[in-house]
Amino acid sequence: MKFYIVDVFTQEKYAGNQLAVVIETGLLSTQQMQKIAKEMNYSETTFITSTNVREGGYDVRIFTPEQELPFAGHPTLGTAYILQKEIIKNTVNKIVLNLQVGQIPVTLYYLNESVEELWMQQKPPSFHQTFAADVLAQVLSLDLIEIDSKYPIQEVSTGIPFIIVPLKTHASLQRIKINRDKYFELVRNTQAKAILVFCPETNKSENDLAVRVFADAVGVPEDPATGSANGCLAGYLVKYSYFGTDSIDLRVEQGYEIGRPSLLLLKAQQTDTEIEVFVGGNVVMVASGEFV
Repeated sequence: MKFYIVDVFTQEKYAGNQLAVVIETGLLSTQQMQKIAKEMNYSETTFITSTNVREGGYDVRIFTPEQELPFAGHPTLGTAYILQKEIIKNTVNKIVLNLQVGQIPVTLYYLNESVEELWMQQKPPSFHQTFAADVLAQVLSLDLIEIDSKYPIQEVSTGIPFIIVPLKTHASLQRIKINRDKYFELVRNTQAKAILVFCPETNKSENDLAVRVFADAVGVPEDPATGSANGCLAGYLVKYSYFGTDSIDLRVEQGYEIGRPSLLLLKAQQTDTEIEVFVGGNVVMVASGEFV
């Protein structure tokens, strides 16, 4: 079996979110995949179980070190990049991944025959329970006044649910310290096991929002770049007209606080029946090898 290490949502190596992609894993059991993901110890590892197309897509499974996921953002883009570069080896414009959550299409854009950007269309967001601000203030070790009360704290899902928390300032975002007892008390009774916190102030002036994502319950204390969570955020921003419009086209930074600066691109719009969400970014190859 071959494996590849890529950085996703980055412009250079050793930034963004690292991903391991393993090819031709059809003979592996679920337990073996889980063991490999734990040994790799990235936030996610993906397994391309066959290089043959089935129903227009490639069968892929996604694992954290602790569990299998039905969907995740940076593994979807990173796996599509490896499929194009190492399996298909042609300048195709779309690759479909067959995931547990369903088929996720990825659109590829090229510069000088090399993949420059990849975009995925996520499932339309669904909106669930809301939370009291004082509860999340305790989880994040912030003062209640630092949470932006103009918008709700809400559970949103495009395949994986996240609790979305709006803050007023970048200073508050930077000084978050997760109270693990309060965090696990919260997620014990919620569908969502991860928290996305955002604010309108950024490290780089060309970006529109800064984000942090915490998911200790699934083995990721803090994630450097989270496509699924930012897809939920995109739906949230449109639903509540955060920028005063029913569509967005944004640059979102994440991972600065843990030394893995990332850039995610978000587009979303309200149609007559639902919110369409697209998440994009770049992928860079880091390393490759074989299991022996």
